[in-house]
Amino acid sequence: MNNRWRTVDIVIAAVIGVAFGVIFWAWGLLWNGPAEAIPMPGRAILYGVWLVPAVLGALVIRKPGAALFTEAVAATISALLGAKWGATVIPQGLVQGLGAELAFALLFYRQWRLPAALLAGLLTGVSAALFDFFAWNAAYDLVDYRIPYALLTIVSSTVIAGAGSWALVRALAPTGVLDRFGAGRERALV
Repeated sequence: MNNRWRTVDIVIAAVIGVAFGVIFWAWGLLWNGPAEAIPMPGRAILYGVWLVPAVLGALVIRKPGAALFTEAVAATISALLGAKWGATVIPQGLVQGLGAELAFALLFYRQWRLPAALLAGLLTGVSAALFDFFAWNAAYDLVDYRIPYALLTIVSSTVIAGAGSWALVRALAPTGVLDRFGAGRERALV
């Protein structure tokens, strides 16, 4: 496997990151708007959306650093668009990207099927939960808020970012848009 990034890898990873940066900004409006009808910590079940670019970027690009790069770009764009949480989302995105990156590194950047995507979703959820545990939720009760929030974040990221990203790659591959990548050439990603 060639781990060297091609120009197309950089461009597509950046496009994924920018697109999700805009989605993050909009998701933040929903999170602090209509989704407030779901009381915290229960709203964390929606958290996985913020972790999709890390898993998706790695599943498409299949190179070391793809998860970190796409999540960092998405977080930066979100901050530049005026995310409610300000520039703090940038280091948060880096931490989240590292979680997914760790999953693919543990698999030596050779596994890209559903179990790998689920592991990446899980570990990016763990990294997100740990960041939030100390950065955003430190003042809240441990048992009634922080632990349930962390567990729901991990479940959400495993399902939405892990399984959701894998399903998105499976849906895109037959269209031909991913043919320049291993994800597109591998029509049966079961």
